[in-house]
Amino acid sequence: MCGIIGYVGEKNAVELLFSGLKRLEYRGYDSAGVALIAGGRMTVFRRAGKVDELSREVLPQGISARVGIGHTRWATHGPPTEENAHPHLDCRGKIAVVHNGIIENFRPLRDRLIAAGHSFRSQTDTEVLAHLIEEHDEGDILAAVQAAVRELEGAFALAVLSEDDPDRIIVARMGSPLIIGKGDGENFVSSDIPAILG
Repeated sequence: MCGIIGYVGEKNAVELLFSGLKRLEYRGYDSAGVALIAGGRMTVFRRAGKVDELSREVLPQGISARVGIGHTRWATHGPPTEENAHPHLDCRGKIAVVHNGIIENFRPLRDRLIAAGHSFRSQTDTEVLAHLIEEHDEGDILAAVQAAVRELEGAFALAVLSEDDPDRIIVARMGSPLIIGKGDGENFVSSDIPAILG
C-alpha cells in the first residue's frame, strides 16, 4: 500500500502536496517524493525515510509550482532506498510516475524495454511505467498513458506528469483506489479522501 497525491491549480502545489502526503503517511513511510513542473522544467525530490525529512529539505527552497504529484511508499519491489522512491522518470527525465499497486507482468515488460535501449535506475515495478509511457509517447501524453495501461497486468493506481504537457496530470486505475477532487480552478488526485478534504 502506498499513497498518491496530485494537484493542478493556481495555488502553490508544493505545500499542498506535502500536506496531503503527511495525511497519507499511514499508507507508507519507507520513502517519499514529489515531482513538480517548476519554471517549465521537471523537478524531482525523493528520499528514503518519512515525509517530514523530505519536506525539511524541499520547503525551505521556496519553490513555486502550480502542478505536481507526490508519493509515500511502502516497499514491495526493491528495498526502501532513494533510488527506489517514487516518482520514477523516463530516460529523458520528462515523464514522472507515481504508483500504488503491483504490476504483475513488470519483469517481461522491463526485459523488453531494456532490449529496446531503456536504462533503469531502480528495482521497482513502477519504473517500468515511466519507460513504457515514454515508449508510446508520440506527442500525446494521454494517448501514451492509455496505450501503456493496456499492457499492464495487476492492480494499480497511477498519476503521470509530463514536462511536455505541464498543465495536467494523467491518472489511471485498475483495482486500486484513486480519488479525483474537482475544485474551483483547481483539481486534486489522491489515493484516499483525508489527503484532500481540506
